[in-house]
Amino acid sequence: MESKLAPNGDIYSTVNGFMEKVHSEGKVTARKNGFVKSPFAQNGKIHHVAQNGGLYKKSFNQSFEETPMLVAVLTYMGYGILTLFGYLRDFLREWKIEKCHHATEREEQKDFVPLYQDFENFYTRNLYMRIRDSWNRPICSVPGAKFDVMERVSHDYNWTFKFTGTIIKDVLNMGSYNYLGFAERRGFCADAATRATVQYGAGVCSTRQEIGNLDKHEQLEKLVARFLGVEAAMAFGMGFATNSMNIPALVGKGCLILSDELNHASLVLGARLSGATIRVFKHNNMQSLDKLLKDAIVHGQPRTRRPWKKILIVVEGIYSMEGSIVRLPEIVALKKKYKAYLYLDEAHSIGALGPSGRGVVEYFDLNPKEVDVMMGTFTKSFGAAGGYIGGKKELVDYLRSHSHSTVYATSMSAPVAEQIIASMKCIMGEDGTTLGQTRVQQLAENTRYFRRRLKEMGFIIYGNDDSPVVPLMLYMPAKIGAFGREMLKRNVGVVVVGFPATPIIESRARFCVSAAHTREMLDTVLKVIGEVGDLLQLKYSRHKLDPLIDRPFDETTYEEED
Repeated sequence: MESKLAPNGDIYSTVNGFMEKVHSEGKVTARKNGFVKSPFAQNGKIHHVAQNGGLYKKSFNQSFEETPMLVAVLTYMGYGILTLFGYLRDFLREWKIEKCHHATEREEQKDFVPLYQDFENFYTRNLYMRIRDSWNRPICSVPGAKFDVMERVSHDYNWTFKFTGTIIKDVLNMGSYNYLGFAERRGFCADAATRATVQYGAGVCSTRQEIGNLDKHEQLEKLVARFLGVEAAMAFGMGFATNSMNIPALVGKGCLILSDELNHASLVLGARLSGATIRVFKHNNMQSLDKLLKDAIVHGQPRTRRPWKKILIVVEGIYSMEGSIVRLPEIVALKKKYKAYLYLDEAHSIGALGPSGRGVVEYFDLNPKEVDVMMGTFTKSFGAAGGYIGGKKELVDYLRSHSHSTVYATSMSAPVAEQIIASMKCIMGEDGTTLGQTRVQQLAENTRYFRRRLKEMGFIIYGNDDSPVVPLMLYMPAKIGAFGREMLKRNVGVVVVGFPATPIIESRARFCVSAAHTREMLDTVLKVIGEVGDLLQLKYSRHKLDPLIDRPFDETTYEEED
């Protein structure tokens, strides 16, 4: 169930893609599609207890509060004023009236082809350069719960940077995808990677098909297959290329790809490179997907009306900018109904969701065999690099000879493979300890605590209650850079995101919660966010939660107030 707050204060629940109004007494109007809701209202709060027609075995809450009208208007006005004055000053520079030339490309660049064209050139010079210091900050330590940042300054309005020689120590890391805390320089994973480096060296210098196929690769792939519960798996050296180079091997001309509108760039690139027809459905909207599937079956290919060779549904487990979780049970049901194939990208969800960290499939208690292509990366929960694809043995054998990532790319280095093996065995409990299970549980507890506290403070937070990706809405362009700078001043490192990576009025800060964060660390971060939120007036939410007494995390805590 996804909950939305309308401008008039009404609460809406999104169920299977249909909007239903929740009345003040807590009842929901039943629809004729078989999905009937019965949330209960107590003391003015809405408790969601949803089974979604039997597809969901526990409550599934995702919140996307509507942008307040005044904030939306002011955000558009902000971009409008910046654009208007940018064009005005460009005009005055042409006539030698404007003396300030900071928003122009450097003199040394004049003899080269322009780096940008048209509006991209204008946007980069007049908007992006104002806040460029918020990105690409160099760090000089392990990206654990804390890291060290190299201080830098700019004397030409962010066109170039110079290091001051000062290291900002022990910055609280709220931006890295280190979900289970395995990105560390000490411990069994680091020791295992060190031993592999001594034995195998740092690089392989060959492809898997030549002489770059190590025993570690074979061991890793068998372990991944057991972890996922599939027949076979294959590992790749780069997570991005796992999508972009394997999708073209699976589909081509005469095939149809149905892609979620918020899919990652690697999925989008892979779909485009494949040559297949691409149609996009609204984010997590099953009504939109159902319509596209129905049209594809009824009408077939354009012009010829022949049936599609393949129909491939492409989705993510956790969406990295929204913090939302895929509505997998409903997608599996639609896939079965229309005889389509399902490609699931678990880059952010593997290790981070499910009672034992096996991702969104386990989170919904589904059979892994119901997902045709299971993709994921080792760059996040496992603290390493690369990606994998799992599924039937026939699928993996086909990719071994047809995937560009296998045939042409240098294979994964042994230290990276050993890091993945050690961390995965830890999660599975095969290292003889309960450390992995403890970290999975700690991540779930930290996630719910952090999200709830932010909502209580009055911030607009996107996504699912169980998602460790936590977007905090900033909206206005001036607040993007200001938020990142003010947080760093208070020794907290965050990621801020704006247009074109997000819709123009939905700029945000994106926090990534880790099992390595202690409760004291999270409380420190929350205090700092509260201070900066008051300073920049970021507490936009009109649907604040009342604080609850803290209690230990267990499976029953999935059902919460909205």
